[in-house]
Amino acid sequence: MMTTKTRMSRAVQGVAALATAFTAQAALAVGDLAGGPAKNQIDLHPPITRIAAEVQGLHLFMLVICTVIFLAVFGVMFYSIIKHRKSVGHKSANFHESVTVEIAWTIVPFVIVVVMGMMATKTVVAMKDTSNADLTIKTTGMQWKWGYDYLKGEGEGIGFVATLDLAQRNLSNAGTPEGDNYLLKVDNPLVVPVDKKIRIITTATDVIHSWMVPAFAVKQDAIPGFVRDTWFRAEKTGDFYGQCVELCGKEHAYMPIHVKVVSAEDYTKWVEGKKKEMAAKADDPSKVWTLEALAARGEKVYAANCAVCHKPDGKGAGPIKAVDGSAIVQNADKAQQIDVLLNGRLNGAMPAWKTLSDTEIAAVITYTKNSWSNKTGQIVQPADIVAARK
Repeated sequence: MMTTKTRMSRAVQGVAALATAFTAQAALAVGDLAGGPAKNQIDLHPPITRIAAEVQGLHLFMLVICTVIFLAVFGVMFYSIIKHRKSVGHKSANFHESVTVEIAWTIVPFVIVVVMGMMATKTVVAMKDTSNADLTIKTTGMQWKWGYDYLKGEGEGIGFVATLDLAQRNLSNAGTPEGDNYLLKVDNPLVVPVDKKIRIITTATDVIHSWMVPAFAVKQDAIPGFVRDTWFRAEKTGDFYGQCVELCGKEHAYMPIHVKVVSAEDYTKWVEGKKKEMAAKADDPSKVWTLEALAARGEKVYAANCAVCHKPDGKGAGPIKAVDGSAIVQNADKAQQIDVLLNGRLNGAMPAWKTLSDTEIAAVITYTKNSWSNKTGQIVQPADIVAARK
């Protein structure tokens, strides 16, 4: 028999458990993210482009039609069941056909479908018209990040990779989600000018990805070996968010999209600053570096690209192999580690890093060979990477 004291103890424990759960739930509370998902959102995202407004209008129009049809069909059905039931004396009719009914339920649905099709076709055709773009940007899906190359228009020649912000990944690893932009913050957002037609060309280097920003009503698959395109014209400045919406591997949840729409003047300033930044990073691959200088450069490259999976301490996690103490890293044959970075491993589980410059790859290899317990004293020069690419 359970004593009164035991019952009271268990009741107190239950209340404490509920309080803990409530506190944890409160800690996870989030608000609306401007340009991103909203709390308890049931409708489409507020439209920022004309196409998005048309899509939302179509959505509401179709919903109204479906609701009217639903109410009419079920209304007639339930009316007939209730008013013409046997218990009130009605007898079932015996008839084989009704030309009027046959014509009505053929013509009415046909007209509805034609009207819906005409409205949808107009919007779909507009969505596919990528001509006369002010800016053309190639978007490359990679496991698990996005590469952006400005091909035409103001900013031509700019290129960079956008990766999930390391702090966001650390929050995920610790199981402590925080902030309205949780898992949506990136290190290098895509920057575009307001009121300009932006053509997005999509492709991928490994598996199928999909570039989607709900506020723009844009969703385009990025397929290896294929080039596809879409476009948008943002009518408001601000930050707008999306995600890869094609299951692309174990890091699929960590592949966000952040588009920053700015004024024409701010965009010009950004372009100037970005080109200066790129010029400063344009290293001479024939330059011979000291171990200390390369390791310092490599530490930044590692933090920006490698620490997400291999962790800042190089210990790895789960199936991710550790860099600290790795036989390949400590091996005197530097060609082994160079090959891993250039070509990847395990069908993309370890992605290829050919998008990094020769100096960046040499720096990060040198850093890993001389950090933590890997005190090898070995150095890899950019020229070694140039030779390995051939």
